[in-house]
Amino acid sequence: MRSKDRISYFYDGDVGSVYFGPNHPMKPHRLCMTHHLVLSYDLHKKMEIYRPHKAYPVELAQFHSADYVEFLHRITPDTQHLFSTELAKYNLGEDCPVFDNLFEFCQIYAGGTIDAARRLNNQLCDIAINWAGGLHHAKKCEASGFCYINDLVLGILELLKYHARVLYIDIDVHHGDGVEEAFYFTDRVMTVSFHKYGDLFFPGTGDAKEVGEREGKYYAINVPLKDGIDDTSFTRLFKTIISKVVETYQPGVIVLQCGADSLAGDRLGCFNLSIDGHSECVRFVKRFNLPLLVTGGGGYTKENVARCWTVETGVLLDTELPNEIPENDYIKYFGPDFSLKIPSGYIENLNSKSYLTTIKMQVMENLRCIQHAPSVQMQEVPPDFYIPDFDEDEQNPDERNDQHTQDKHIQRDDEYYEGDNDNDHMDVP
Repeated sequence: MRSKDRISYFYDGDVGSVYFGPNHPMKPHRLCMTHHLVLSYDLHKKMEIYRPHKAYPVELAQFHSADYVEFLHRITPDTQHLFSTELAKYNLGEDCPVFDNLFEFCQIYAGGTIDAARRLNNQLCDIAINWAGGLHHAKKCEASGFCYINDLVLGILELLKYHARVLYIDIDVHHGDGVEEAFYFTDRVMTVSFHKYGDLFFPGTGDAKEVGEREGKYYAINVPLKDGIDDTSFTRLFKTIISKVVETYQPGVIVLQCGADSLAGDRLGCFNLSIDGHSECVRFVKRFNLPLLVTGGGGYTKENVARCWTVETGVLLDTELPNEIPENDYIKYFGPDFSLKIPSGYIENLNSKSYLTTIKMQVMENLRCIQHAPSVQMQEVPPDFYIPDFDEDEQNPDERNDQHTQDKHIQRDDEYYEGDNDNDHMDVP
C-alpha cells in the first residue's frame, strides 16, 4: 500500500469556453463547472494542478493520419463551405461540427492526457487526472461521436514506451470503439468496455463476440448491457470482471475513462447509476495501487457531470465530501437542493440476472484463453510502440521473428525501432 498517493490534475480554462453550437448535446462548459466545484471543496490543495501543453500536430499524428490532423488545423466555420468533400471524408458535420477554436480545443484536451501519461511514466505522480479527456470515439482518419482527436489512444501510446502492458477500462454508456479499434491487433493493450448495446444505440459496436484479432485475440473485452442497469448489478459485474482481468493480464498501468453519461438522468444515456455507483468503480480501480490515468468522457446533463467528476476527484484523494455544495461561480446550476449526490434512476432494468450471468461467463471464458502475463520481469523499457496496419496480402508468416530475435530488438526509448511483431509474448515453461 502506498503511503499517500501523489495526484497530478490537468486543467486549462480555455477548454470550457468552446461552443459546439445550438442544440448540440456536448457542452464543454461542464469542464469549467467541474473545476470550480473541485475548487469549492478545496480539493486543489491536495493535488498538483497543471495547465497542459497544447499537443503539437506531430504528436497528434502519432495515431491520427497527418492529412486529417492538417485538415482539422486548417478548417474554420468561415471556410468549411469550400471543403464539402473533405468534410464528408473526415466525418465532420452534424455530430462533429466545425466550430471556432476547434483545433486548439483538441490540442488542449489531448495535451492533458499526453502530459498525464508522461508524468506517470516518469514516476512524478501515482494518479493523473484529465477530466477534459476521454474522447474515445475518434478514429485514425475521422471524427466520430463528438470526438475529433482520440486523446486516450495517444496517452496509451505514451504509456507503452515504459509499460509492457496497459489496461484500458471504459464506463461511459457508449462503447469505447475508437480505443478498441486502435489496439485490436495487439496484446500490449487490453481494452475493457462496459456499455449499452443494442436498439441501434451509438456506435453500434461492442458485442461480447468482439474479442480482438491476431496477436490481440481475447485482449478486447466487451460487456454489452441493456437499458436501466442499476448500481448493485453494475458494480457487482464490474468488480468481478475487473478483478479477474487484473489478475490475468497483470498490467503495469491502468487508464480509466469515466464517461458520466452512464449516470441516471443523462440526456443521452439510459442507465440508472447514481454517483455513488459510478464512483464505486473508480474507488475499486484505485485499490489495485497501480499507476492510474483517469479521464472524463461523455456526459450530457452538465450539472451531474460536474457533481460526478468532483466526487470522483475526492475518491482519488481519499476525501469524503459534504453533500451540501459550497458557494461557487456556478452554484445556480445545482439548485434547487444544492446537493452533491444524485440518486439512482427509475428506468426499468432490462438486465436480468441470467443475462448478466451469461455475459460474465462469456468474459471469464475469454480470459481463460489468455496466457498469464510472463513471470519473467521485463528489465528494459519496451520499444516505442506503433499501431500495426495489417495488410493480409503483404503478411508473410515465414518472416515472423522468433522470440530471441525479437528480444534483441528491444532498444532504448530514444532509438529508432522498426519491427513487425511488437508484442509482449514470452514462452514461459
